[in-house]
Amino acid sequence: MRFFATWKKRASLLKRDLLALYLAYRDPRVPWYAKVFTAAVIGYALSPIDLIPDFIPVLGYLDDLIIVPAGIYLAIRMIPKEAMAECREKASSNQISSRSKWVIASIIILVWVVLVAAVAIAVWRLL
Repeated sequence: MRFFATWKKRASLLKRDLLALYLAYRDPRVPWYAKVFTAAVIGYALSPIDLIPDFIPVLGYLDDLIIVPAGIYLAIRMIPKEAMAECREKASSNQISSRSKWVIASIIILVWVVLVAAVAIAVWRLL
């Protein structure tokens, strides 16, 4: 039982940090390169499409267990400590509106639609 409690707490902290990264992305104190990397991490973490599909045994969940937490860790390291501390505090109190959550989801879906369309056009031209 202790094992599951530990993992549940870690998952909760990852969720909080992902929310804090979204808030940090909007903070003017965060450098541009950290914002770009943060946007990529958030997009990948929330995307329904993975680098390694989940149906592949063992490897499918590797990105969820290693790549996403590593990306979150690196993004947090790029953000100034004061800004990240404030964003974590806001994320803990869950001060993000449901409208913002819908905007984030819409942007992620739009990016995937554009990528799929670009691949489809490239394949169409090759044929």
